[in-house]
Amino acid sequence: MSTFLGESIALEIPREQKGFTAAPLASQIEAKPQKAEERWKTEIKKSASRYHLIGAWVGFAFNLVFSAADYVNFPHLWADFFQVRLAVSLITLLGIILHKRQNWSVEWVIYIPFVLICIENAYMWSYMDAEFIQKHTLSYIAVFIGAGMLVVWDMKFSISIFLISLLANLYFLNVNSPVDVTTLLSAGGILTLSVAVFSILLIQTRYNLNKKATIARLALEETNKELVIQKDLVEEKSQDIIESIEYAQNIQEAILPNQEAIGEVFKDHFVLYLPKDIVSGDFYWFKHFGDVSILAAVDCTGHGVPGAFMSMIGNTLMNKVISDERNFDPGTILNTLRKEVIDSLKQGNGKSSDSMDMALIAVNHATGTLSFAGANNPLILVRDNDVQIVKGDKMPIGTHYVLENEPFTTHSMEFQKGDCVYLISDGFADQFGGSRDKKYSMRRFRDLLLEVNHAPMERQLEILNRSFNEWKGNQSQIDDVLVIGVRF
Repeated sequence: MSTFLGESIALEIPREQKGFTAAPLASQIEAKPQKAEERWKTEIKKSASRYHLIGAWVGFAFNLVFSAADYVNFPHLWADFFQVRLAVSLITLLGIILHKRQNWSVEWVIYIPFVLICIENAYMWSYMDAEFIQKHTLSYIAVFIGAGMLVVWDMKFSISIFLISLLANLYFLNVNSPVDVTTLLSAGGILTLSVAVFSILLIQTRYNLNKKATIARLALEETNKELVIQKDLVEEKSQDIIESIEYAQNIQEAILPNQEAIGEVFKDHFVLYLPKDIVSGDFYWFKHFGDVSILAAVDCTGHGVPGAFMSMIGNTLMNKVISDERNFDPGTILNTLRKEVIDSLKQGNGKSSDSMDMALIAVNHATGTLSFAGANNPLILVRDNDVQIVKGDKMPIGTHYVLENEPFTTHSMEFQKGDCVYLISDGFADQFGGSRDKKYSMRRFRDLLLEVNHAPMERQLEILNRSFNEWKGNQSQIDDVLVIGVRF
């Protein structure tokens, strides 16, 4: 949320205070799934069911259709062959009709017709001579080719059909056949065996491909399911965190100075306060003591939650150093704050390098003087259409590898009526944007202040806010922004 605070205005985006509730996700997590092997086998059976039913119907119909070929080729055997074919087709039809009611596997609905047709063909072969065996070979080959095209099952079904067919042929040939094995093989047996082996390999290849594809699909579904659950968990936790941070924002805003209190001392002023995230590493501090007013713009290391923690520490230390000790010299205040930060964060042990940049003024209303000290951040004074920048010392309030023992400098001046004084963090000038995606820069910011300083502070607030957002455009805000303006 961004807040713009003026002499008599506080432009805020309203926000509800949220509690810390989150719907559990236990209801979304399913019971432990089937074992992987059971799942892919079930899925293959399910996907193959349609083909197996088609195969059963094809077996039922074509087995009867081939009776016409029997009539042409074996008229003297047609009646016996037709009875056998009719029995096989009726059993097949019965399986198709009853498999759902009896909860039979569709694999068996197609397996049984293939077994019966193989036995049927073995029986027919046993009554034929070499010439007729050649004519009937097509029927046998059709069975195996049909299986290869329509069946998706495990190798054990194919092997069992092959063995049953082989045994049936051996049995019926031994009982009925007028030809020997050599004649049988040369008349069509070798071709039929070759097609049978090829069909078995074809069925197994298709089965393996289906198996791999099914396992991959199930694994992907499982992964996607886990990803959805994890996504929901992350979103739930993220919402909890956001709600917590939004509540923390209330606490952070509560420590900021009361605008009415600032307005009682500085009648014409504004505060442009634009956190990058929900909470901010920038904060401002104000207290009035008799004839002296202390006002500071503070930029803590980082932004967001880490910066907000540092800002709470900084605010507490400023209350201690300034309010409790009644220390009003800006340089001395910054010196003392540096010692307190180093001690509080145990920086002497190398555990932290966090620090604060600051621009702090002490205004003595009785003497008409303004004192300033800065840690990296400057004081900007606009007087008579001229901009003066009083630079702060190039060191932070915290540990420093070279200048840790150097004192901060206090700059003093007399202020005049109409003077405009600005305390800033570096967020405004460092923002990337514009047509060439460059930093706004301190030079451009100084020119903007010179351009608007004649306007009331309320109007300056609006112009600065608009200028920042127009410069930023669609770019992300890179840092917290804090600008305090006071007209004497």
